[in-house]
Amino acid sequence: MTAKLIHSMVRVIDEEKSTKFYEQAFGLEIFERFDFDDFVLIYLKNRHSNFELELTVNKSQTDPYDLGNGYGHIAVVVDDVEAEHQRLTKLNLNPQNLVEFNSHPTLKAKFFFVTDPDGYKIEVLQKMGRFQ
Repeated sequence: MTAKLIHSMVRVIDEEKSTKFYEQAFGLEIFERFDFDDFVLIYLKNRHSNFELELTVNKSQTDPYDLGNGYGHIAVVVDDVEAEHQRLTKLNLNPQNLVEFNSHPTLKAKFFFVTDPDGYKIEVLQKMGRFQ
């Protein structure tokens, strides 16, 4: 059996704020939206991948979620990480500093993190090496 990753889910408080963040930051658009009595499921993706980010809005949740210490991050790759860092900075999305991982003399990764409105970390990596 071969498994294929199809989506990752995060719980969010404010649908509009979250969908706007993911659209501005990563070009993810609403592909499907399902409104149930107690919750809403929103599937986001873009033309570059069939992998989806599922946003779950629990209608009774008003306090921020406790992310605990188990959540790591979602990662995306871009052609020009420095240009993306500048673009997100201009959008006031507050990306963290650019970082380089070197295994001298080879650059292994160049990246930064940005945080969504609910506190989830997203790693933005330069397309290179194993990150394609």
